[in-house]
Amino acid sequence: MKRADLDWGNIGFGFKQTDYNIRYAYKDGKWDKGVLSTDQFIPLHMAATSLHYGQEAFEGLKAYEQKDGSVAVFRDVENARRLKRTCEKIFMPVVPEAMFMEAIDRVVDANRKFIPPYGTGATLYIRPLVIGTGAKVGVSPSDEYLFIVFVTPVGPYFKSGFKPLTLIVEEEFDRASPGGVGDIKVGGNYAAGLRATFKAKSKGYADVLYLDARQKKYLDESGPANFFGITKDGQYVTPESPSILPSITNMSLVEIARDMGLNPVRRPIPVDEIFDFVDAGCCGTAAVLTPVKSITYRDRDAVYCKDDTPGEYSTKLYKKLLSIQLGEEVDPYGWVRKISLTDPIEG
Repeated sequence: MKRADLDWGNIGFGFKQTDYNIRYAYKDGKWDKGVLSTDQFIPLHMAATSLHYGQEAFEGLKAYEQKDGSVAVFRDVENARRLKRTCEKIFMPVVPEAMFMEAIDRVVDANRKFIPPYGTGATLYIRPLVIGTGAKVGVSPSDEYLFIVFVTPVGPYFKSGFKPLTLIVEEEFDRASPGGVGDIKVGGNYAAGLRATFKAKSKGYADVLYLDARQKKYLDESGPANFFGITKDGQYVTPESPSILPSITNMSLVEIARDMGLNPVRRPIPVDEIFDFVDAGCCGTAAVLTPVKSITYRDRDAVYCKDDTPGEYSTKLYKKLLSIQLGEEVDPYGWVRKISLTDPIEG
């Protein structure tokens, strides 16, 4: 199959139409076998629980063309498990792991001509989505659901790519609170963060760094990603909080950091500790790892990259993770899963 004719090095991070999505319907207590669809729209009842009561969950992962020309996804079983936790927490039926991974395989293969070529820095972003479709006018779970997976080729999440960005500590707004749903991937968390993100961008920052909602004393996460810092004695530290989304990328970096001798630890991080870090970064599926240039807290700046050069530790961690994802070196962790395509990609 001939690859799509796109400017792969400059496609940005945004939705671009591909050929197919895949849809599984839940009705009468079970999921159907799923069908590939060319329709980009969803027929949805105006009283659907996803619209009124927030029964909506999603995931994000990527497919990569590797150095040897094969196609692989990264730790998709962890996305399936995280989606399971999300569905259980907001009373939606669980998407079985096998069905989740089958859906990934089917939709990636159906859209294989949109998989960006190795070496371009672009990837095929995969967005699984579960929504309540049944009509309810009282607060209760739906009886019917839809599991959809669509794909779109993307470039770096942050326009700067692997270049340091600036953050500002957010003290006015909260992303999520302990005991809420900050630890699962639901759309409401991102809607709640729009105020802080747009306020930060209006001031010239790339995004925010949230504090815990209860005490406003400890670091939580950045707007679209988890956060980590490197201490002066070379330790990888990342916030521990019940309102942080468990990032699969951060989970992976913790293991890589351990093998690099960075002695990773999750713990509550007082906000003043940002001034003691020698390096810092944001990490997630979309962002991968983006180094932080500086963090503004009140009237002070914690600066990590004075000349816009990414920090030493951020660079090492990023290169190691990306080389595994792209098949440039052996995957010692078993994180990469190859996808079999019905036809080879040409071009």
